[in-house]
Amino acid sequence: MRMYVILVLAVLLVLGVSGLTAYIVKARQRARKHQAVAARLDAVVAQAEREHRQRKAAAQASAALTAVLPAIPKGERAPRRVA
Repeated sequence: MRMYVILVLAVLLVLGVSGLTAYIVKARQRARKHQAVAARLDAVVAQAEREHRQRKAAAQASAALTAVLPAIPKGERAPRRVA
């Protein structure tokens, strides 16, 4: 009788250890996937910041140029008609 109890306990122990192992493996996979997504997100954020700085610099350069050479005003005069 004791042999059956020991056998049942051994089976339960093996099942518990295998379940724990499966959980740990899955948790590691999730962590790796999370790190990969975080790295891609960091790269996208860095590129977006670079593009924003470039656009801001271009807008400032355009504003500085417009201060020197004003843009042609639109709508103040009617178009000329050539006969």
